[in-house]
Amino acid sequence: MFNNDSKCKEAPGGRVINPNTQSPIASKLHQKLNLAELLAMGIGGMIGGGIFSVLGMAVNISGHAAPLAFLIGSFVALGAGYSYVKLALGFHSDGASFTYLDRAFPKHPNIAGIAGWTVIVGYIGTLALYAYTFGVYGAHLLGSAGSPTVRMVLSAAVLLFFMLINLQGVKSSGQTEVIIVFSKVILLGLFAVAGIFSIKQDHLFPVFEKGVSSVFIAGAMIFVAFEGFQLITNAVMETENADRNIPRGIYGSILITSLIYFGVAVVAVGNLTPIEIRASKEYTLAIAAEPALGTAGGILVDLAALLATSSAINATAFGASRMMAEMATEKRMPHRFSFRSRTDVPWIAIVALTVISGAFTLLGSLETITLFSSMTFLLISLAVSVANLKLRKITNSNLWLILLGMTLMLTTIGLLVLHLWQENHQLFFWLGGAFALIALVEIAFCERECRNSSHKQKKSE
Repeated sequence: MFNNDSKCKEAPGGRVINPNTQSPIASKLHQKLNLAELLAMGIGGMIGGGIFSVLGMAVNISGHAAPLAFLIGSFVALGAGYSYVKLALGFHSDGASFTYLDRAFPKHPNIAGIAGWTVIVGYIGTLALYAYTFGVYGAHLLGSAGSPTVRMVLSAAVLLFFMLINLQGVKSSGQTEVIIVFSKVILLGLFAVAGIFSIKQDHLFPVFEKGVSSVFIAGAMIFVAFEGFQLITNAVMETENADRNIPRGIYGSILITSLIYFGVAVVAVGNLTPIEIRASKEYTLAIAAEPALGTAGGILVDLAALLATSSAINATAFGASRMMAEMATEKRMPHRFSFRSRTDVPWIAIVALTVISGAFTLLGSLETITLFSSMTFLLISLAVSVANLKLRKITNSNLWLILLGMTLMLTTIGLLVLHLWQENHQLFFWLGGAFALIALVEIAFCERECRNSSHKQKKSE
């Protein structure tokens, strides 16, 4: 364990980072991210892993009430977003959730360490999810919907492309994100407007055909669709006027994304039967566009999906690599991940994320990746809310808003665990084993770093 006698860097509890402190990137005005780029990062991270990837699963669980499941997810995201905003403004650091827990529990560094490692693994899962979805829709667009080979090639190619984009620097990532997100929102808007006129009312009613609880279970299962907003806090040191733009970026991206999810889900459920949705679960929206727009509608949605997943990969690689570099600087991950290029890009972290995510997307199934990612970010969001609860006097947070968010997350996690236990015992134990392994690896790494630092301290004495 880390202690005050060791040279392992331990963040002092309650220390507030000066909001005016800037990273080398942020010291250059042209390198700062503005509000539009933050919104693009949040929306891009969410939509890419959301409506395209998990709509079929939401319908399978909650039936006609699938659009409401996305609204449930948005309420949970807003509850979590409150603590992220308050902590991001109180502790300016690209380490985000890792940093917040480090400040909240300075005498128990493994809490922050395990959370940090879990978040990174969760980001790997979401990168794999986005790449998987890109490959599925890309294969559908090319007329090879049933070809695993085409899907795998496209998945690997998009990860490599955005690895190169992120290696160019922060401004390249931000500008690319704005262009992609703006384009996909327009395409989804066209889909929603056109699809309204072909909705069949009997596809939407009765709303709670599978019971009220199914809506909450589906909302928990697809929470990964909202995880992208956390990426904004990973860029706080590279944000222009962070005190104003971080809250607007987080709340704005959640609200905009929620409206898009709800509208698109209504159109999809209203145009397809449950059998059609199950048959095309991985590319449901492309099929849902055809009743209103014909073949052109399928092409339009395929293109929107490619843009959506592309921007999600871009945003996730950006935020996750900064967090890895921050943790490596704090000696809580291998030091190599802190290495930066001449443009101050954590290039080793970006390359590592790409390689591991590529392996995951080739080996994992859509349902397994989605479940793992949703549970990961629900647990981390709950942990961040606990950190804010402890640090609320520093962050000037409202106690009742924190508790409301925690209640929403605890309820959602409980329903997801119960559903998993009832439906798939094997996956339940696999998921528990994965989290246990992450904890054991982090503890072993922490102990090794402390022994090395203590040994170096003795030699210097």
